[in-house]
Amino acid sequence: MKTVGVIGSGTMGNGIAHVFAQNGYEVNLIDIKQTALDKALATIAKNLDRQVSKGLISEDDKTASLKRISTHINVMTGVADCDLVVEAATERLDLKKKIFQEMDDSAPAHCILATNTSSISITELAASTKRPEKVIGMHFMNPVPVMKLVEIISGYSTSKEVTDTIEALSKKIGKVPAMANDYPGFIANRILMPMINEAIYTLFEGVGGVNEIDTVMKLGMAHPMGPLQLADFIGLDVCKAILDVLYDGFGNPKYAPCPLLVNMVNAGKLGIKTGEGFYDWSHGTKELVVSSSF
Repeated sequence: MKTVGVIGSGTMGNGIAHVFAQNGYEVNLIDIKQTALDKALATIAKNLDRQVSKGLISEDDKTASLKRISTHINVMTGVADCDLVVEAATERLDLKKKIFQEMDDSAPAHCILATNTSSISITELAASTKRPEKVIGMHFMNPVPVMKLVEIISGYSTSKEVTDTIEALSKKIGKVPAMANDYPGFIANRILMPMINEAIYTLFEGVGGVNEIDTVMKLGMAHPMGPLQLADFIGLDVCKAILDVLYDGFGNPKYAPCPLLVNMVNAGKLGIKTGEGFYDWSHGTKELVVSSSF
């Protein structure tokens, strides 16, 4: 495996491109806008600079990594020479299915098609291609260059050979693979999202405040950040979307998004990316939000 395509140059996509390029792979980074690709390259360069300053890589390593990344605004040309393509677009089933159809039409027959989805069915995405046995999930964690875990999800038709190949590849790029089967939320979000939702319910029902809830989980359960801060970090819209997938998939009311979460998403208070969620991030650091809705 020599060339890896990454579709989507946002936070996850540029992180995935960074990791593959740093580990010696040629990377075709693909997005619909050149401005988005230019921004992604600037982010990757900045993150590589941070690694240089910490002594994790050399200046030559940084230069070589950046040279391995080429940008493309056309899926057809971007995936034409790839051995693996990782889709990291917005978490929408209709969009991902369209991208998978385009990848399937344009990628070489031997190419493995992967998705970075955090909750959408691998089996359903695979069904939109003519190579379902070569479709798999590679759910990286944010920030990708830092977090060691990659959740590998086999769909109903994924071949053992493909699963073994992606498991070995994950280790080769310095990640620790966790193998999962294709059920709503996989492992990570099936456990994490109900915890976040319950934390929001605890706030919604007045059991405790934002700071108290996060402090209990940090100091009492040794979590590096509290569930409400983590929700802001992930994006409240993403949290709601994953909970919707769990609720639709299992039909169990325990997965229904808390009304407070629904209201905040509808109000556009999505966390760090909009400057406000459970905390105020407008100054670049978290501050408690004073709101009657809590």
